[in-house]
Amino acid sequence: MKKLFCLLIILFALSTETLKAQASVGYYPWSSLLSVSTSPRKAVWLDTRFQTNSLFSSLSVDLLPMINLKRGEVVQWYIGGGLRLNPLYRIADADADLITIDGYSLNVGVRISPLPQNRNIQVALELNPYVKDEFDSGVLKSHFGLVYVFGKKKKTEALPDLPANP
Repeated sequence: MKKLFCLLIILFALSTETLKAQASVGYYPWSSLLSVSTSPRKAVWLDTRFQTNSLFSSLSVDLLPMINLKRGEVVQWYIGGGLRLNPLYRIADADADLITIDGYSLNVGVRISPLPQNRNIQVALELNPYVKDEFDSGVLKSHFGLVYVFGKKKKTEALPDLPANP
């Protein structure tokens, strides 16, 4: 129950304005992670990552509140921490908690928008120290992926009508 309470506190700490923001999706192919997040252009945003390419009983979900350290048009530096949950672990162990917490992580990353004609396409690089829930083991992970940030298209200024030549 304490673990579920911690999860609710993390979600409540994020403002509802942040949760209504424009989303982004990404994929980290070498880590087999699918990422869906609120607007990474906001000061605080939430990234959720879903483990792909695994058994149902080991399907994990990461909840990662992030804070932008520096944002520019091309480069965005961020840091965050989070919680890895395994909502389907009860398939493998009937005595497991309803929502099993697998571990905790810290994320330090950068997103780079390399294409001047489309800044919504980003390359994401991260270092991700991760420890198991009992703090008995851990691993330093690195992630490399591609992200697309959904956003409103900027309106181009219309040129004024020129008078016709007489």
